[in-house]
Order: sequence, then structure tokens, then C-alpha cells
Amino acid sequence: MKIMMQIFRPCQNLFVLWNCLIILGIVQVPFAFAWPDKNVQIIVPFPPGGSSDVLARAISQSMSERLGKTFIVENKAGATGTIGTNLVVKSPPDGYTLLVASLGPYVIAPHLIKNVPYDPTKDLDAISLMVQAPNVMVVPASSPHQSVADVLNHLKKNPNKMSFASSGAGSSDHLSAELFWLQTGTSGIHVPYKGGAPAITDLIGAQIDISFQNINSVIQHIRSGKLRALAITSDKRSILMPNVPTLNESGVTGANVASWQAIAAPRGLPIEIKKKLHAAIVLALEDKKVRENFSDVGFEIISSSPEQFTEFMATEYARWKKIIETRNIKVE
Repeated sequence: MKIMMQIFRPCQNLFVLWNCLIILGIVQVPFAFAWPDKNVQIIVPFPPGGSSDVLARAISQSMSERLGKTFIVENKAGATGTIGTNLVVKSPPDGYTLLVASLGPYVIAPHLIKNVPYDPTKDLDAISLMVQAPNVMVVPASSPHQSVADVLNHLKKNPNKMSFASSGAGSSDHLSAELFWLQTGTSGIHVPYKGGAPAITDLIGAQIDISFQNINSVIQHIRSGKLRALAITSDKRSILMPNVPTLNESGVTGANVASWQAIAAPRGLPIEIKKKLHAAIVLALEDKKVRENFSDVGFEIISSSPEQFTEFMATEYARWKKIIETRNIKVE
């Protein structure tokens, strides 16, 4: 994550500056102004209400206002996000069908699910990263575990006994647990749910022992005392939970995970449309209300050039491929 933040600084390079000038109308590029001349569809490959859905709706409003056409968010859920992603891949690369998704369909599902009908590194044009957030190791308020050390001690004494909930097989919270087990030489029981909400409900009710959850999904329960945060999967502590240590501080290295959301288009998007689209996204993410709403629940706003996102996706793609193969993780 530290490297990520060194790379992705919005509006600090000529590419982003040029794009911003285009969208503000200061610099005119004739072909770019032909788009959009009709409404644009943003596909979110998950159910309504999740992080990707909320983000897509937040930027769609800003982009509609700036570009003069409606950006319509449509949810096409299923198969760990691959159904909606494949719909985008098969769409014409004309700028009228876009994808807003988390890391799952981009860099995890292709290694986890058999016969995924697309290759994200070849079939999508990367536009920009948008937000990232760490996961938090949380236990019920009634749990006897007060620290990561307590959890490790219990796992070593009771291998394959402690239950770890996740929002689904292949989710960032699932793979956070797998990476934690890998780096600590421990093991537990993975209990996948159909979404984060039911997993968190059972965790609060102490039906499950522990979980790694996106910070934005559990921050309110941590603040209310229903859940106890033991560690955060980022390089540094969160300003929202300054008393919660990082995994590194807790003696677990190499297990940091950031959940991120990004926007892409079908491969072959004309360069001038890509420039104008990217500029609109950067300006949407710079909107004060958007930044405040996402920062308040633990998201960090980031934006990148298409080239930076392409490089980052390739790195993440290789990283999760190695972890999934090493742990022999499979989705039936």
C-alpha cells in the first residue's frame, strides 16, 4: 500500500492535468467532444448497496453533471462478479459501457473460478483506480481474544478449530484470512457467507469466532462496541481507529491487504474518449462531498492514470495468483 500511495497522486502529472483541462473546456480536442452523445451505462457486478455500487452512484452523479448525459448504474451480480464483468468485456469499446468493481473480478476470480470467460489484463482497458480501504481483524465483543497474539496462541493450540467468516469465497476478507494463515503457519475454518452483512450479523452474535472485514463495513459496529478490532491490514494505523495496531506492529508481516475499487472499459476504447472519461473521473473523485463521505467510513480516495492502473493490476494479478495456488484455494 505504501508503494501504491507513492504512485497514485491525483492531478500531479501532465496526463492528469491535460485531461482536467479537456473536461473543463480549456483545451479542446474535437473527437473527444463527440462523446458522450447518449446515456452511459456503468455496470456494477455486485448487488446494490455494496462499496462498488455506492462508489459508482457517487461518481455517476458528478459525471452526469459535467458531461451532460446521464450515467446509469446497473447491477449485474453473480459468480463473484464475473457475470457483470463479462458483459462489459463483450460490449463495444465506444465509451457507453463501463465497469466499476472491486479487486475480485479484476485479479482474484480469474484464478479462483474455472473457465472465467475473460482475461482482465487483455480484455479490459484500465481507466483509473478510485478508492482503497484496509481490512480489519474483528472479533465479537464477548470474545476472550484481546489481541493478535491471543488469536495466534489459540490457533496454534487449536488448529482448524477457529471459525473465520467471510463475505464469500474469493473475497478480499476471505483471502486476508488465507494470507494470515500462510504467513503465520496457522489454520482455521473458512465460513463463506453470501455477502458481508450476514457474516457481520453472525459475528456480532458470536456465532462465528473472527473475521477480516472491510473497514467501511464494520467501523460503526466497532464504534458502538458490538465488535472488537484487533488489527488493521495496512502499513499504518487508521485515523478512524488510532488505537488499533497494524498487523506488522502485531508481529505478522507480509499479510497486508487493501480492498480497492476501480473503473475500466472494454478493450479498444478510443484514446480521446479515454482521456475525457479519465478527466471526468478525476474531477468526480476530487469533489468535496464525495471525498468526505468516503473518508468518513475509512476509504482513501486515490486516482491513477490508465498506465498506472494497468501496471498495478498486473502486479495484483500475479500476487493473488501465487497466493491462491499456494493455498490451493478453490470455489466449487
